[in-house]
Amino acid sequence: MANARIIQEKQQAVEEISTKLRESSCTVVADYRGLNVAQVTELRKQLREAGVEFSVLKNSLVRRATESAELSELNEVLTGPTAIAFSKDDVVAPAKILNEFAKKNEALKLKGGVLEGQVVGVEQLKALADLPSREGLLSMLLSVLQAPIRNFALAVKAVAEKQEA
Repeated sequence: MANARIIQEKQQAVEEISTKLRESSCTVVADYRGLNVAQVTELRKQLREAGVEFSVLKNSLVRRATESAELSELNEVLTGPTAIAFSKDDVVAPAKILNEFAKKNEALKLKGGVLEGQVVGVEQLKALADLPSREGLLSMLLSVLQAPIRNFALAVKAVAEKQEA
């Protein structure tokens, strides 16, 4: 009876991981070997503040979950100790936080991930991490939209000043 209970628990864990993989807008797989407890605690704190779930999971369970979620290409990076960051809301947050942390702590290595249902490599995750934040992108867009109006106002002011003189 104990075996049946263990199998059921494992099946439930696989289902939970599979659901997280499907629902997550960005999932990042990382190798955390070499990080000490204080570093992992700091990383978890940063991720938690951004609304990102960070878990250390067994590769065998994640492999079964990727098969269920039709993301079996991710199995290539599931070797050695594996930690996975899931984010439902913010696409950039897990990649940005893990990439910045990896720059400061060489022990953390990004392996790959899933972005909007597509398996991506380390280079794509780093490119995503280098994008400005949502607020930064919105401010850039706003300044681009304001430029023609600003230039027009300056031209009208110059014409008015010229006529006054």
